[in-house]
This record gives sequence, C-alpha cells and structure tokens, in this order.
Amino acid sequence: MKQKYSLAALLVGTLALAGCAGFDATSGGDNANEPLENTYWKLVLVGERQAVTIDEAREAHLVLHSEDAHLSGSTGCNRMMGDYERDGDRLTFGQLATTMMACPGEVMELEREFLDALGDITSWQVEGENLTLVGEEGEALARFEAVHLQ
Repeated sequence: MKQKYSLAALLVGTLALAGCAGFDATSGGDNANEPLENTYWKLVLVGERQAVTIDEAREAHLVLHSEDAHLSGSTGCNRMMGDYERDGDRLTFGQLATTMMACPGEVMELEREFLDALGDITSWQVEGENLTLVGEEGEALARFEAVHLQ
C-alpha cells in the first residue's frame, strides 16, 4: 500500500514539475512588451479621438525602423515618412513628410491631430502590446496597439 502512495506522489510531483517547466518567466509569455522599434503600431487614439479607418485608405499606423532611425506609416489618409531620435525613453520626431491626398473630413481631422501629436512627443511607454506616446507634461498624446503581420 505504501508503494502505491509513493508512486502516486512521484507521479503528482513529476506532473507539477513538468507544468512549471512549461512556464518560462523570462520569456514573458503574454506579458512580454513589444519592442518600440521594428513593430507595426496601429493608431488607436489621438488624445481623446478614436482612430477611424475608411475603406479606401490604410489604417493610421507607424513603424520606427531602427537600422536608420526612419519612420514610415500612414495618417489614415496619407503616407508619412521622416526621421526620429531615441535616447532611452526619450523620443522625438524630426520633420515629417506626407503625401497630399484629400480624404473625408473626419479622416483629415484625425490626420492633423495625429501629425500635431507626433510633433509634441517627448517620450514613450510600451506595456505588452500597447504603445503610448507621451508629451512634455506627461500626458498621453497617442495610443497604439501592436499588429503582427502575417
């Protein structure tokens, strides 16, 4: 009888260890932060304004390319490109260039607010799959979510 309990305890212990071995706290699992650079960041909010997407246009997004400190993306209407500077949690954007297409009023308003916000960014925070671009006063100017392209 003692042997049955010992075997059962050994089996339970082995399963418990196997379960723990499957969990790697260093990999972060679902809690891992996306990298700021080389990630496709979809715009969710600019200030309090919800990002809008129209059928004929790309969603508003940005990608910070680390190899040449270059930004590319879309305002939701026009393509944008430019340079950025990153020093730790400090982030600033140089002059940005955009194409010059016209879009419906709500999308053009979002574009203007998005570009204005990028000009006022001083720092950034990534939590999981969410990026917040922060202004000088510590206020959230724009929020994004990571999109994994396939």
